[in-house]
Amino acid sequence: MTRFIRFTLATAAVALAASGANALEPRTGVKLRALDKITGNSTDISAKVGETLTFGRLKVTVKACFQAPPEDAPESAAFLEVHATAVAGKGTGDTAAETVRMHRGPQPIGPDGLLFSGWMFASSPGLSALEHPTYDVWVISCNTSAPAQPAPVAPTPAAEPN
Repeated sequence: MTRFIRFTLATAAVALAASGANALEPRTGVKLRALDKITGNSTDISAKVGETLTFGRLKVTVKACFQAPPEDAPESAAFLEVHATAVAGKGTGDTAAETVRMHRGPQPIGPDGLLFSGWMFASSPGLSALEHPTYDVWVISCNTSAPAQPAPVAPTPAAEPN
């Protein structure tokens, strides 16, 4: 059985290498679309990698963004962390009423109200989605240029004798 699995993985690796698949190129920013399900309003948001932005009661931090080169099929992927923020004016005491209120809605998966941490893909928004009863956030594209490549150097003409 393990021989079959190894053979299958080796065949898949050879097929990917032969297909000429290029790696995604890093970008410095991302364009997200955020939807408030209560009002039905969607908003396009642009952010730089490393930046934290606020939408409603969510704080979205962009950790990375990669985009396929122009000659490949269009694809953008961003690594996002989404945190829930506290309701303004609500205390943080350990009362029983507050504990009950905290258990309604999406449950954090990590410290500091972390609701989502992972890659989101523009071509498959449902593959790795934020599950929240009020908000949706998904990747539209990486919106800035690729890292600067050195410009080609033009050959200098040889000096002609006088």
